[in-house]
Amino acid sequence: MDWIFASPIKLGRVPISYTGYQRILRNAAAAAGIGKVGTHSMRHTYRSWLDAVGTAITVQQNLIRHSDIQNTLSIYGDVMTDEMRQAGSKVVGLAINSRVIPRSTTH
Repeated sequence: MDWIFASPIKLGRVPISYTGYQRILRNAAAAAGIGKVGTHSMRHTYRSWLDAVGTAITVQQNLIRHSDIQNTLSIYGDVMTDEMRQAGSKVVGLAINSRVIPRSTTH
């Protein structure tokens, strides 16, 4: 069996320890300048990607090993669609390209 995160100490025969994986992930996130990232972040990202490619919710539930589909829908339910990403990018572009951010006329 090939391990995704193989232990360099055990010459790849077993997976790396959880604490070893956490240390590698923490160092990689710091080097990338993205702040704190944990293994749970990977589950949310994986769920978002599954949803983005049209994977049925029951398949998503099984792939992330939830016994209750409500966990998949509620806890992991916030997915970033292309439309959301594009809208957010447009707003950021407005803020970056304008010298003064317009104030709302409604209070």
